[in-house]
Amino acid sequence: MKDEVPNLKDYDARLKDEANEASLEVPQGEPTSKTQIIAIYGKGGIGKSFTLANLSHMMAEQGKRVLLIGCDPKSDTTSLLFGGKACPTIIETSSKKKLAGEEVKIGDVCFKRGGVFAMELGGPEVGRGCGGRGIIHGFELLEKLGFHDWDFDYVLLDFLGDVVCGGFGLPIARDMAQKVILVASNDLQSLYVANNVCSAVEYFRKLGGNVGVAGLVVNKDDHSGEAQAFAEAVGIPILASIPQDDDLRKKSANYQIVGTGASPWGALFAELGMNVGEAAPQRPTALKQDELLALFDGSETGAGYTLVPATDEDMRGSNAEAKVSLEVIYDDA
Repeated sequence: MKDEVPNLKDYDARLKDEANEASLEVPQGEPTSKTQIIAIYGKGGIGKSFTLANLSHMMAEQGKRVLLIGCDPKSDTTSLLFGGKACPTIIETSSKKKLAGEEVKIGDVCFKRGGVFAMELGGPEVGRGCGGRGIIHGFELLEKLGFHDWDFDYVLLDFLGDVVCGGFGLPIARDMAQKVILVASNDLQSLYVANNVCSAVEYFRKLGGNVGVAGLVVNKDDHSGEAQAFAEAVGIPILASIPQDDDLRKKSANYQIVGTGASPWGALFAELGMNVGEAAPQRPTALKQDELLALFDGSETGAGYTLVPATDEDMRGSNAEAKVSLEVIYDDA
């Protein structure tokens, strides 16, 4: 039975090695690739994979050559595109092929529908490795497959925005993308994530990077206006507002593509496709925490609350009884 237990010391050391890798270097100079590589960031569950699957399908209908790469360990981008069918991930396939002594081929990891070419990087299971390191490893494999020689008009990268480790910042940190698109809703948490991405873009611009934010897609828009106010405050345009609609919710849940001319939602995604292609990358001004909170009704964010310091007695709770002092106290002379 002992032999079945993994060597936790080796495992712990491997995780520490991943966490201690050197910082990503920022290339200098303007990007020269004719392919538009666009990184889409958003809070987990905000609908960026739904947006991307339909955007990529519509772009292909518009005659563009599109490659969609899912960079989210959930691997839901391609599932939406392929009607719920999960395709083998690059990391998973690479591991299996390596054990078999074989090389990964394009057909093992890249699949197509409606003119869109799509693949998933994948990632480790929970507690079994660093997701960001998995992203870096996945792009290393893409380079071996000839990524820089591929001929596409657009490469769309689907990234989690609420994960801050290095691999998920790869397109911004290494100038792999020319621009970033944000997906958010009229809620504080998704705009908090969008604001963090704006902050990251500015950080790497100061280090000599060139990536900018081309705009914001408002998903599940209930017309309360916070996302629009955020976009105006940081200095980026709204590329599309996708309404909070029961028909869209049902079609998304059933893996139905609405980014097509045959759908009543086709015109919305056609306009988004044009806006994404034409939008110039901006250098946004990230908001401070209080400025972000000010976009919302104070009754929802706790505006006006004053911080009350805790005391030592508070922390001790039931153990807060007085202790006999060991200090020597002298009588007054």
